[in-house]
Amino acid sequence: MVNRIAVTGIGCLCAAGNTLDEAIASMLAGERHGSAPRRFTTTHADTFPVFSIAGEFDDVSDRDMLRTSRLGLAAAHQALAQSGWSLETLKSLRVGVCMGTTVGSAMNNEAFYSDYRQGANPSMTPIDRFLASNPAAVISRHYGFNGPTQTIVNACSSGTDAIGLGAAWINAGLCDVVLAGGADELCRTTYNGFASLQISSSVLCRPFDRSRCGLNLGEGAGVLVLESEASHRRRKIEAQGFVLGYGSGTDGWHLTAPHPEGRGLKQALAEALAVSRVRVEQLAFVNTHGTGTRDNDRVESLVLGECLSGLPFHSTKGYTGHTLGAAGAIEAAFVLGFLQRGQMPASAGFENMDEDLGAVPVTSVTPFDATMALSESLAFGGNNAVLIFERGEVS
Repeated sequence: MVNRIAVTGIGCLCAAGNTLDEAIASMLAGERHGSAPRRFTTTHADTFPVFSIAGEFDDVSDRDMLRTSRLGLAAAHQALAQSGWSLETLKSLRVGVCMGTTVGSAMNNEAFYSDYRQGANPSMTPIDRFLASNPAAVISRHYGFNGPTQTIVNACSSGTDAIGLGAAWINAGLCDVVLAGGADELCRTTYNGFASLQISSSVLCRPFDRSRCGLNLGEGAGVLVLESEASHRRRKIEAQGFVLGYGSGTDGWHLTAPHPEGRGLKQALAEALAVSRVRVEQLAFVNTHGTGTRDNDRVESLVLGECLSGLPFHSTKGYTGHTLGAAGAIEAAFVLGFLQRGQMPASAGFENMDEDLGAVPVTSVTPFDATMALSESLAFGGNNAVLIFERGEVS
């Protein structure tokens, strides 16, 4: 990262809360809102808890589109409101949008495909809705932006990669402002898919715990407004935080399992630290991917011990579930919020140390003084991404 990239607006909604402040307050209070799926049913003998957004969120969409894109647009609306930019001014600038997602709930048109396969002639409305629901294009179209628009589908590192790419657009001079993040909704197809992989937990997930037995899915969106440090100072607006570095490492080890020695994650960490010129001892904490699966937590613990030894760490997925393509973006928002407050919540679900891991996340609300922190994402296909953030100027 050539220069610090200012984050001037943050939007976030997830099961922990429909705004960043709500979510952080809930996590610091130790609240967990996992439950049985509410928006779909399945025939599984076991029910796997999920983390759904509670109630209605502030839906600002003006078209018929998929829930994933409505979530992303709601987060973008929050972020823009906080950033202090007027839409009139933004329309005269090069504003890019970069959003991560996974399936983007492309499979939430089951009725259409079922009718079609049975020889019926169903309405094309569901397909039109899907084609109009590219998350990045939805945000760009809604606000009339004219910069680059990209949706990243890079499994569970998508949201982290989107922020890293958005920051690169600023550094390269391609954009004046970038809205970057991720969005994903709960979907029956992904629910069934993770169940078939036998990595879904029938209880609330327990990242890094000895008795961990899988993940819980979640939904939500996170969006950051990015601009150069010079731009935010010229506007005389407080930065919510700064992106200092981004690293990506793809080891291609397996379709779903992480490399047993964390090769790609180590590469991403080394790159983010080198680009940011940050030393490990300067970091306050590590926000891990921390899904609660046997393999993920084992590999992350190994890398933590080898590369980030001694740093406090936690997983927030015990509060939000695994929001897939949105996870890295939601957790980026959390990291910035924790840095502003100088404290991080307990790693929900952890009770008993796994001797094979030799790593213990924070088990209570933990204060800190350092001003920088690291967030990492591990994804299917051997994709790994890391972001390093610095505390903002918010009083």
